[in-house]
Amino acid sequence: MKKVLITGSSGRIGRALQWKLSQKYQTEGIDLAPSSATSIIGDILDYDTLLKSFEGVDTIFHSAALHAPHVDYNTEKKFYEINVDATENICKAALASGVSQIIFTSTTALYGYANQGKAKAVWVNEQTIPEPKTIYHKTKIEAEKLLKEYSSEKLAIQVMRMSRCFPEPVQQMAIYRLHRGVDYRDVAEAHILASELTEKKNFDQFVISGSTPFLKSDLEQLAKNPESVIREKHPQIANEFDRRNWSFPTKIDRVYDSSYAESKLNWKSKRGPFNVIKQFDNEDYEVLPKILKKY
Repeated sequence: MKKVLITGSSGRIGRALQWKLSQKYQTEGIDLAPSSATSIIGDILDYDTLLKSFEGVDTIFHSAALHAPHVDYNTEKKFYEINVDATENICKAALASGVSQIIFTSTTALYGYANQGKAKAVWVNEQTIPEPKTIYHKTKIEAEKLLKEYSSEKLAIQVMRMSRCFPEPVQQMAIYRLHRGVDYRDVAEAHILASELTEKKNFDQFVISGSTPFLKSDLEQLAKNPESVIREKHPQIANEFDRRNWSFPTKIDRVYDSSYAESKLNWKSKRGPFNVIKQFDNEDYEVLPKILKKY
């Protein structure tokens, strides 16, 4: 049975990966925080720990990182250590251990200012040039560049730029699933499909976000009157918002395009806006109570 390892296995994506991977592979998880998904309590900055942990491993799912919520509580130096230096440690230890591939959890947040449309919404895909705003964005871009340098026929590396997948107020989360959000379980499935590709590039990048009903021709109207576009392109969700007396967004500034991942990986998000509402109705803590003001 193939052996795989997850870094950051106690985190949201790490736990989802562990749950799915352990059903078909020998799965190890490394994290500083204990959890049921973590078998190795260890620091990814410790090269010797990585070497020992990678013994016999075929695939590394590298999801460990400092994220946007950590910006106010950690130094820039710490961000570089965890997001960049540790990633290089992982690449070096992977090559030394005979690991064949790394699947890297990245973020659409790294597009930064490029995400923010004004006169019209921005269509964001793998060709969009990032314009980072924060140290989080900068270090994720640096990590991607470093991974590309280490990629080769011996070590294939796939970068998964996932969109928002954390708990938020139900109206906002449901609308986000139409243009800039995704379920964390769908993210895990995309990672696994990337690892199972029989024909893959030495290095590739994928935008991983919920399927959108919007088109490039909608971008101007999405910035001016998104409610009208939602009513036209997804009347079912508009009717649900009307029934519950929920407010619509006053502006949509971006649309994430996952068409490359859909075609290359044979992946499609399964959990759209109605899944968010169903989770809310079932009092699932993954969805927060509704907001009362316009957003």
